[in-house]
Amino acid sequence: MSQDSSALREEGNNYFKAGDVQNALSCYTKALKICDGQSDSGVLYRNRAACYLKLEDYSKSETDATQALDIDPGDIKARFRRAQALQKLGRQDQAFLDAQKCAQLEPKNKAFQDLLRQLGAQIQLKATQLSSTDSRVQQMFKLLLDSSAEASDRQKAAQNLVVLSREDAGAEQIFRNDGVKLLQTLLESQQEELVLSALRTLVGLCTGHQSRTMAIVNELGMDSLCGVMGSGGATVSLSACHLVQVMFESLTEGMKKEIRGKDEAILPEPSRELRSMLRHLIDMLPASSVSGPGRENAINLLVKQVPRKSLKNPDNSLTLWVIDQGLKKILEVAGTVPEMGDGLPLTDSTPMSCSVLLNKLYDDLKSDKERENFSKLCEEYVQYHFGSSGMERKLHAIQTVSVLLQGPSDVGNRTLELSGIIEAVISLCASENITHQQVAVEALIHAAGKAKRASFITANGVALLKDLYKKSENDRIRVRALVGLCKLGSAGGTDFSMKQFAEGSTLKLAKQCRKWLCNEALPPTSRRWAIEGLAYLTLDADVKEDLAEDKKALQAMFELAKSEDKTVLFAVGSTLVNCTNSYDVEKPDPQMVELAKYAKQHVPEEHPKDAQSFVEKRVVKLLEAGVVSALVCMVKQESPALTEACRECIARVILALVERQEDRGLVVAQGGGKALLPLVSESTDKGKIKAAQALAKITITSNPEIAFPGERVYEVVRPLLSLLALDCTMLQNFEALMALTNLAGISEKLRNKIIKEKAVPKVEGYMFEEHDMVRAAATECMCNLALSTEVQKLYAATDNDRLKLLVLYSGEDDERLRKAASGMLAVLTGEMPELCSRIPGTTSQWLEIFQALLLSESLDLRHRAVVIVLNIMQADKSLAEKLMESEALEILSVLAKAEDPKQAAVCKASQRCLDLAIEHGLIRSNEGRINVRSEESQVG
Repeated sequence: MSQDSSALREEGNNYFKAGDVQNALSCYTKALKICDGQSDSGVLYRNRAACYLKLEDYSKSETDATQALDIDPGDIKARFRRAQALQKLGRQDQAFLDAQKCAQLEPKNKAFQDLLRQLGAQIQLKATQLSSTDSRVQQMFKLLLDSSAEASDRQKAAQNLVVLSREDAGAEQIFRNDGVKLLQTLLESQQEELVLSALRTLVGLCTGHQSRTMAIVNELGMDSLCGVMGSGGATVSLSACHLVQVMFESLTEGMKKEIRGKDEAILPEPSRELRSMLRHLIDMLPASSVSGPGRENAINLLVKQVPRKSLKNPDNSLTLWVIDQGLKKILEVAGTVPEMGDGLPLTDSTPMSCSVLLNKLYDDLKSDKERENFSKLCEEYVQYHFGSSGMERKLHAIQTVSVLLQGPSDVGNRTLELSGIIEAVISLCASENITHQQVAVEALIHAAGKAKRASFITANGVALLKDLYKKSENDRIRVRALVGLCKLGSAGGTDFSMKQFAEGSTLKLAKQCRKWLCNEALPPTSRRWAIEGLAYLTLDADVKEDLAEDKKALQAMFELAKSEDKTVLFAVGSTLVNCTNSYDVEKPDPQMVELAKYAKQHVPEEHPKDAQSFVEKRVVKLLEAGVVSALVCMVKQESPALTEACRECIARVILALVERQEDRGLVVAQGGGKALLPLVSESTDKGKIKAAQALAKITITSNPEIAFPGERVYEVVRPLLSLLALDCTMLQNFEALMALTNLAGISEKLRNKIIKEKAVPKVEGYMFEEHDMVRAAATECMCNLALSTEVQKLYAATDNDRLKLLVLYSGEDDERLRKAASGMLAVLTGEMPELCSRIPGTTSQWLEIFQALLLSESLDLRHRAVVIVLNIMQADKSLAEKLMESEALEILSVLAKAEDPKQAAVCKASQRCLDLAIEHGLIRSNEGRINVRSEESQVG
């Protein structure tokens, strides 16, 4: 056993010396498992600590070095490595003690002395900073506690605290100086500026620090925080919401590697605090004392914190707990009709936020049993209120059904089918009470979503909606009735042959929608309903054309998209998807169409104005009207209304906008490129692919460093690699490879990022693709990646056919593939001369391939060929001799005499080849005058 352990240790040492740290680490770990001697274990721990240092995993390095020192306290190497790890972890005081002991044992060791000096300087600097920060914090506290101080001075001090809290030293000093109590005083001051400053300071204290967060949650209490969130105005409520969000993140992230050094306390499991915080949020929902913005923000936090982040995680216990504790409370908010007077205060977007929360909870359920329980609870709630006496309770039930229809629609449809509800909805549409009418019409609109329901309502509700639209004197009712008609009128979707209403009716409805949309005298909620109507009607190509021509209506829609009314987002997104035809259309098999016609079955028809030429013109008009700035604002909205489906709509539209190369510059200039980055991580699976494809198109034709400035350019890599998948189309594969080629040509840092994301095996796989353009694009990408030493090592290895593939591809008919392969050969043979001697072993046709390249009509191919030949002649005299014995000599002689300025680089390299041949004694100088007969015309 010990022999095996020693062999593994020796193998690990060899790997470490060669720079292969990962394999060294693996050897030491295996050796530790079978090692049976204490002293041997100590050495292995010490060696593994060195590996972790190299890999920048400083916490593990410190742990292993400590293990080594526990075995042998006199191990000076282990102590030095622990000092280095502690320094990197920010624990300079402990690192100094270790370094000091090392220096005492070996006073002449330069490395120990250097580390000791560094640590001394760092400790001194930290002490100075702390001293300075401490005095600044004390000064701010003094001002804030002085009630006689000028209000402006106190506000300035509060703002300075916010700035200080964003620095580690400042946050620590505020916390240690009992700053939380002072901040609590500010929260109770009722002065908005001071309250905002206190909240923002607390954000700084809690960010990335679990122990401080837990202490602050316990000291302030969630009652106090929820009170601030629920009682203040919109700005204060939003700031309090942000603080609670940061607290959730700090508690759930736990002891992450990057914060371990500054957060050393041993903490209890924070799940109890998390559930307590969630319970407070749930209790806020039905509380009448909570403001509309406060309730909205509580729902927003539940949307973000409760459902699983990934369905791969099997644990959905938090969702089940929230359903058990709070479903009825959520439904109470959902069923509130603000116009009834004594209901809960809501914002315009609260019903939509409730729909999103209910939908997220329902989607997070794992089994039919869980879903059945959810549905039953909703049905019981609706039945209880609908069966009660009094119109208010019945309206509450109908409003709840409306919200469920917009959220978990399966549950909504079940509640709609409860005895008497749909009949009550239709009868209330004729009520003289405006509020009753409004609730009923909205329920009718949402019920028309499913084909079965739409056909029932078409038979029973169309006449009623038309009557309301024509005769009602209230615009709120008229616009909603109009949307109901729009929804029913669009039941045929994009199928030109399936129209519900008479010819011209949809155009009239759309015209009225545009008129209401442009009427600024109407409240935003009514104008939002006008966009809702257009979202359905724009499935008709005639309506799309009219809307695209109406610049005023487009700009009014974009202004609403930028406004604070978040509920409009999905309607705007859907309308734009329809206008740009960026929805998925499955084109039927022509043979199946003929069979369907023969069997007299319905065959969908495309509207003539949905042809590509019409779509392109509409896209241009949308760009002129300012669609990009609207989409950018929509992406930035922090709201449950910005659902994954809504994000998918935005991604589809941006992809349609960048379809034409000439439009991409405008989209990038207006922020469209940056807007795509969040969409590739927060959207539906389809939406992520669409956003990634749009990124690829932009990256292909724009300078990535301008389109995605700063660190953003590195965020583009992973989405592009997601397109290199079997379930993506060949076009998406091709565009991703082209974009990666562009990125790989920018810098070594970007190449390393691409390689680190495991791109090389994926790209290599596409080098064998049958499609010529995809295969060439993959080879071009590898050509740029080959500038990295890590990729060069793959080609240096002798256990694969990578080099052979490049030589063979250099002889293919496809010029683009030949350029990529020969370009890569030129790079590799220049960087690694040892590869040259392996080229003849790849194929017996190697000379013919290079001669064909030298004789190519393409100047680029000739240049690549000459560089490869030059690299071979510089690397291997025997190969240079073979080249000079072949026709390559005559071709090079002609190329060396070329007078065309465009061929200057080829001419120069050819001359250098001939000079080398003379130096090697392979030819005499006058042999350069060989008359190349038929070849001259080919070289030209």
